[in-house]
Parts: sequence; structure tokens; C-alpha cells
Amino acid sequence: MENVRYPQHDFPTAIVKEVAHRPWPIPRRPWVMTQTWHDLLFAHWPVAAESLAPLVPSPFELDLFEGRAWLGIVPFVMTNVAPRGVPALPGLSSFPELNVRTYVRVGGRPGVYFFSLDAASVAAVQAARLLLCLPYYSASMTVARSLTGVHYRSRRRGKSPSHEFVATYGPTGPVFKAEPGSLEYFLAERYCLYGRDHRARPYRLEIHHPPWPLQRAEAAIERNSMASIAGISLSAVPPVQHFAKRQDTVAWLPTRV
Repeated sequence: MENVRYPQHDFPTAIVKEVAHRPWPIPRRPWVMTQTWHDLLFAHWPVAAESLAPLVPSPFELDLFEGRAWLGIVPFVMTNVAPRGVPALPGLSSFPELNVRTYVRVGGRPGVYFFSLDAASVAAVQAARLLLCLPYYSASMTVARSLTGVHYRSRRRGKSPSHEFVATYGPTGPVFKAEPGSLEYFLAERYCLYGRDHRARPYRLEIHHPPWPLQRAEAAIERNSMASIAGISLSAVPPVQHFAKRQDTVAWLPTRV
């Protein structure tokens, strides 16, 4: 097993011209940030809408697929994290991240709502909390690879009992693009996130990326206390799992909704 080294300074800005797949047009104003996501696992559990809805603040409406809400736990590694026109910086622009998320909509536009975001970069945590008021937390995280897959470990700093996610995961099938109307499309193809600023005013932050290069996946999850932190109980039903080797993304400044 060896620690993973990911490519740096290789962001393809031409992705902003690939727009035919989008559910709505990209914003006319300039985008402001790049991110590249590597070795990503989507692990999704169905959750009763009536238990999840009270945890989502107004005016965000819980987004359902065939009457069910979904809770996603998403480990990955980020690179190329930098403002537009600024080169990626060592120690600041590359780090593991772990998201706990569900799906909401406002004004007919579906997006992501985060219950928590853990990251191995203290600077990224502080910046996201200050600028976007997102629920970021500092964590000790390691990512390595072996013949059995990606070995991912995260433990939130300064918490007892520990807030942990430990898993080994990898793809089990060929790359495919999700069909509109499918569960895979509902879970992956999201082009904005929703949050609230420091005055509790709701905002939408638009993002853009190519269609997700998804693969069926298997994950051996050894420890997972991330959902319980938000007061969410996961069912014993095995999660729906997908893997993505890489995704490139640009983001805009948030706007009020």
C-alpha cells in the first residue's frame, strides 16, 4: 500500500465550453474558483423524508427521488483548489475532503445541502467557514492505494467520541454517464449547492463540471459515525455506491435566494 500522489497544475479550463448536458445555463458572470476531485466515492443511503426534512433549514425544500430522501457520504481528494488566475499553492490547494450531504431545491433548481464537510487543510476549513459559512471541520486524513482499492481514513480533530470514516473502496465496472431521470443522475448531476450566510440568509452557489464519469463501486466501510453527528440514523440497507476517478469543477460567487 502506498500513499497517493495526485497531479497538480493541470486544470482544463475548456470545460466551461462543455454545456450541452446542463439542466440550466451557466451564469453569465465570470467564475471565480477551480477544483479537481479525485478517487471519489458516492455512498448513498435512503432516508425517510419525514426524519430528514426537519434537519434542512427553510427555504430549502428536501429533494426526493420516487418519494425518498437520500443521505450521501462522499470521500475524495481535492487538487487545483485556487481562485481564478492564481496558481495552485503547495499545502493549500491539495487535500482530502469528506462530505455528508443531502439534496434540496429552491425555485425549481435542485442542488446539494451539506450537513458537514471535513478537510485535512486548516486553511481551507477557515476560509470556507469565513467566506461561505459552510460547516467545515478540520480532520486528520490519509489516502493510500493498494491492489484492493483506495484506503481512506478520516478522524475529526478534537472530538470525543471520535467522528470517523474508514473505508476501502474502488470501481467494479466500466465508466458510464447517468441518464436523466435515473437515480444515478439524481444523486450525482448537481450544479449548485445551497447554504446560509452569517446572517442566516439563504444563498445558492453555482458550479459547473462535465458529466460525471461514474462507475459502479464496492466499499468495505470499517467505521462510519459521520451521519450520526447530524442526528441521522442510517438504515441497514446497503448503500448505493459509485466511484469517479476524476472530476474538474469551476464555481461562482454565491447569490441570495
